[in-house]
Amino acid sequence: MRTGRGFSFIVALGAAVVAASAAPGRADDAVRVPDGTTAALKATLQQRFPDVKVEAIEPGPLPGLYSVFTGDHVVYTDQTGDHLIFGKIVDTRTRRDLTTDLLEAHQSIDFHKLPLERAIRIVKGNGSRHIAVFEDPDCPYCRQLEQALRSVDDVTEYVFLYPLENVHPGATEHARAIWCAPDRSTAWTAWMSDRKPPAAGPCSGEPLAEIRTLAQSLRVESTPTLFLESGRRVGGARSAEELQDLLGPAHPRQASR
Repeated sequence: MRTGRGFSFIVALGAAVVAASAAPGRADDAVRVPDGTTAALKATLQQRFPDVKVEAIEPGPLPGLYSVFTGDHVVYTDQTGDHLIFGKIVDTRTRRDLTTDLLEAHQSIDFHKLPLERAIRIVKGNGSRHIAVFEDPDCPYCRQLEQALRSVDDVTEYVFLYPLENVHPGATEHARAIWCAPDRSTAWTAWMSDRKPPAAGPCSGEPLAEIRTLAQSLRVESTPTLFLESGRRVGGARSAEELQDLLGPAHPRQASR
């Protein structure tokens, strides 16, 4: 379930664009950026939009365009920085959303630095492929993802319980009950497949607050959010076929974790 922060950003930056275009004679109107100088282009945009943090600028998916990364969003500009383009770029041959691909690549992480001991570990087959998923136990898209994962073998899934209480009231209590179950992986699977409440068990030190802090540091704002072992971020529910492609081929033996 996604939030409306992306829309708020576009409105804010769009308003800044309108304001800038309505103010003739600005001192930065004369600023031009030489070809290929992304550092100068970044300085230009940061000068013109001081309230927006420009994290990075890279050559874009089309000739003459640059991708401008601002946290959870990517927009496009020309080599001068005089024009901004909002929206998605789609490859009509493959129907791939190139904008989402760019943002996911930019938001990649070091998978092996994740606190995997704070996740529910589910091993299927030889477990040689690894994936970490931030999931809300009451999220319908998370349930779709878990259904798709049933058809994927030779994978180790690390589930970080990330209830979005403001979207799904009661999800925090459900997540806590699953973590406190005697067999967490079984409890998670039963809940996501049949909504079967977990058996009660003693519990202390549940990690929900830690996971929330982790999710915020990684800018996880929706569920499900997946991280592949390569560090690539993938948002939303995916089909079994898509998951197979994302995970790549299984290895002969299980990698130790």
